[in-house]
Amino acid sequence: MRCVIARFPFDLIKSEVQQSMKGVRPEPITGESVIIGRRHYPVKQVGEIITRQDRRDFSAGEVTRALSRLGFTCRPAPSQDSDAAPTALETASALLGPAGG
Repeated sequence: MRCVIARFPFDLIKSEVQQSMKGVRPEPITGESVIIGRRHYPVKQVGEIITRQDRRDFSAGEVTRALSRLGFTCRPAPSQDSDAAPTALETASALLGPAGG
């Protein structure tokens, strides 16, 4: 499949992407991710390996679109919901009340 990443055209094939990622340890996921085989990789890490470009040269969206079109499962960045359940520290602090009183 032909795609453009960081203004450069690439002919990507699913099996070649899988082969490129064999033996590569996934970095910690902080943004968008892709599942290749049974591993979850940050899309920027995969983009850097398959394009041989610096990851600052392309966006995660460019790589996500290309990998999705190849049939890989891509996931959005983990959300930082402010409505998330309070942590144990936050719960304890709320039970103790305001400080200095």
